[in-house]
Amino acid sequence: MTTMKRVPDDENEIHDLTTFTDAGHCVVTPVAQFPPGIAQAVTDALRALVQAAHRAPAATRPDADGITRAQTFEEGDVYMLAAPFDGYHADRYLMDFYDVTDRDICSRMHLHTGLRFVRMMTGPDTRIRVSSLTPFTITDVPGLPTYTPETFADDYPDAPDGHHRTRHNLVVPPNSWADMQIPRGTSHQFNAHGPHAVIDSVHPEESIEVFREHMAGYRMMAQTIFLADEQPPSDACSLT
Repeated sequence: MTTMKRVPDDENEIHDLTTFTDAGHCVVTPVAQFPPGIAQAVTDALRALVQAAHRAPAATRPDADGITRAQTFEEGDVYMLAAPFDGYHADRYLMDFYDVTDRDICSRMHLHTGLRFVRMMTGPDTRIRVSSLTPFTITDVPGLPTYTPETFADDYPDAPDGHHRTRHNLVVPPNSWADMQIPRGTSHQFNAHGPHAVIDSVHPEESIEVFREHMAGYRMMAQTIFLADEQPPSDACSLT
């Protein structure tokens, strides 16, 4: 197995965008839409759990296995619901998204050293814009009562002068769930617009990633490689 990180524990490693090629493409499956009250109850409960973890001493310091369950990423606060253990190389995170409009800052395009499965969940007056440098595949199973997410393309705003990259975008509407499968080494970017947004993320290679990349511990940021030096202002990921 080949490594992807130049410096295993670097939490802000930047890949040259001009030479980057996605290893695969993201597959999105629309799951369901809910009445606003139900969607808000679910997202509020999960967001509250993440925030409670960030106030809990047991979750904010390393446990017996060296895992700190309450972590922080560019898109929001994170809580590791289920940790990997010997013989089981997966874990599960909840993320309470920041509202990019309130913060006037977008997350950066990035990739991970292992594959990801994410369930994106929105409540009332909230959308999630998910982006990639490669077009999304949207699954469509005939006969199932689901919805079709909005998609569009624009110019990737963080491309160096003289270089053009197309950014492909998909919007998870309010009060909705959508699943996304992200292969290892594939670009993606999440930005939430509104207060009720959560991701439930499963990382099936977590322990393997740490071994493969020679990392010192289970830190989500160290398993991330960015495709931009700095976070841009919110107009770079706006939704009209």
